Amino acid sequence: MNAVWIDNEAPALAPEPGRALKIERETHKLEKRLCRQVGQAVVDFNMIEAGDRVMVCVSGGKDSYGMLDILLKLKARAPIDFELIAVNLDQKQPGFPDHILPAYLKQLGVPFHIETQDTYSIVKKVIPEGKTMCSLCSRLRRGILYRVADELKVTKIALGHHRDDMLQTFFLNMFFGGKLKGMPPKLVSDDGGHIVIRPLANVAEKDLTRWAAHRQFPIIPCTLCGSQENLQRKQIGNMLRDWEKQYPGRIESMFTALHNVVPSHLMDHSRHNFKDIKTTGVPSEDGDKGFDEESFTLPTLPGLQLVSA
Repeated sequence: MNAVWIDNEAPALAPEPGRALKIERETHKLEKRLCRQVGQAVVDFNMIEAGDRVMVCVSGGKDSYGMLDILLKLKARAPIDFELIAVNLDQKQPGFPDHILPAYLKQLGVPFHIETQDTYSIVKKVIPEGKTMCSLCSRLRRGILYRVADELKVTKIALGHHRDDMLQTFFLNMFFGGKLKGMPPKLVSDDGGHIVIRPLANVAEKDLTRWAAHRQFPIIPCTLCGSQENLQRKQIGNMLRDWEKQYPGRIESMFTALHNVVPSHLMDHSRHNFKDIKTTGVPSEDGDKGFDEESFTLPTLPGLQLVSA
């Protein structure tokens, strides 16, 4: 199954003269990487199963367009049969170009449903001017999508959150919520009635930006909240980008850490039984090592036993 879901990188092509050929080569590598990363997430977390009817939430932004695009590519060669239906929630934002998505989805030939609900007026009425709108908007949108999922009889709800979104959520919870909690790739919805999946869990935002430019998606900006520049999520995003510029590879390392949790080296006694710890006489790879430093060799000194810090 993995061999079909996950398309391995093609061997690097010999250098070709001309910018056009270089762009074509890089774009091909990008497509292969996106398909491989989405396919890996689908396999690792069993996101899509035979007979599934997957509701792909399409907002008009680059991420959800990219998610739909890659899922369609994977569906064409998947080892199982499943359905995709694109769903957009028209929140009646002033000036929202409601003709763009239907036209695009018709051209694409994918089944779709446009749900029209005036959540914009509710948010503007409830949230004072200048305050963050995202929380209420998100809750309203989520409730509507769960209802639509029931009406369309879908088995999975696919959201377009990517790797950077997941890291931002982790740091938001740590800095402002006092929790080591992220954005899971698969979960049961708040109402307990739906499975929510995030097929872009392994995908970097910069790759989605490049793919959107290549595919020329008809991007629709969020005019309701897009001007709120001081949102905590935006600040966290800027922080992560600055870290990556200063220390290339840091984002990749942090994302890998989300896959490698060691409860015995944190402080949540509900996740690890600290109270009943006893000596075993058996060496442990983890032991009292607080930092896994691989880059130096401890010196050997006569009569001195060294342990990790």
